[in-house]
Amino acid sequence: MIRLLALVLALPATWGCFALWYQMPAAKPIRIVAVALWGLFSVLVLLALYRTRMLYLAGAFVVALAVLLIWWHRVLPSNDRLWTDDVAEITSGTVDGNHVVLHNVRNFDWRSATDYTPHWETRGYDLDHLDSVDMILSYWTIQAIAHVLISFGFDDGTQVAFSVEIRPEKGETFSSIGGFFKEFELSILAADERDVIRVRTNMRGEDDYLYRIRMPRPDMRSLFLAYVAQANDLVRTPRFYNTVTVNCTTLIYHMMKRIDGSLPLDYRLLLSGYLPSYVYKVGGLDRRYTLEQLRSFGRITDRARAADRSNTFSADIRRGIPAVR
Repeated sequence: MIRLLALVLALPATWGCFALWYQMPAAKPIRIVAVALWGLFSVLVLLALYRTRMLYLAGAFVVALAVLLIWWHRVLPSNDRLWTDDVAEITSGTVDGNHVVLHNVRNFDWRSATDYTPHWETRGYDLDHLDSVDMILSYWTIQAIAHVLISFGFDDGTQVAFSVEIRPEKGETFSSIGGFFKEFELSILAADERDVIRVRTNMRGEDDYLYRIRMPRPDMRSLFLAYVAQANDLVRTPRFYNTVTVNCTTLIYHMMKRIDGSLPLDYRLLLSGYLPSYVYKVGGLDRRYTLEQLRSFGRITDRARAADRSNTFSADIRRGIPAVR
């Protein structure tokens, strides 16, 4: 019984260390001291429980944990921080019938990953001319993990890509562990493909793949409007990013789930690098080809690097990718 109780208390003790490290509003030395004190207190309680079986110590730990949880729930997301330049704005949209105006569409001119000219634009789209939906996966480490972009195409060749992003403050870098501990706010960003794809392939050295999605036009429209609605919600009510529950894949799934209620849950929604096999399984990709063929057709990394600043960047990266049927 005591061993089980000690194990149960060890989990929130560990959580408390991470929570203090990532969210205590203090300089690094003070956070180190706070984590050390909480860790020491937790270890002493666990040792005392194990050796002396004094159950009242568990009560003391619960009280201390309750205070920590009250503080934790008062750590709230905000849209008013000193953000990095690439997420300094949040996309929002206004809808008037079939016409949508997107505000703060990113169109940076990237010269390197750290050298760029910012451009935030207002662009209009006629949903009657919405013609295609593409899924782009960008890999930067292991095959199981990728960033997912959804790009909407119009019959005049225009493309706009939506990206669910963390919103780091200046000086912050991505941390998958920090993503569990309210380290980053959430952002939905609309961007020109020559910006949002090119920065990944040409500046950061990532490997990108494009898959054309089989989707009825009414569903394309519904998904586009769902992105606009989600972006507007974030402007009104900021949210924290979460590495597992609120990320670039799960948000897409929940938006699509509202359109097609039959979509099943799957481990590939968490291991986003394997998302194409999930989409293929549920019928979202062109079944005339194997998934391996679609992956080969859709590798756009070299084409994006060759296209670079081309005015026909979106058309250039799609050469050799069969139209979906």
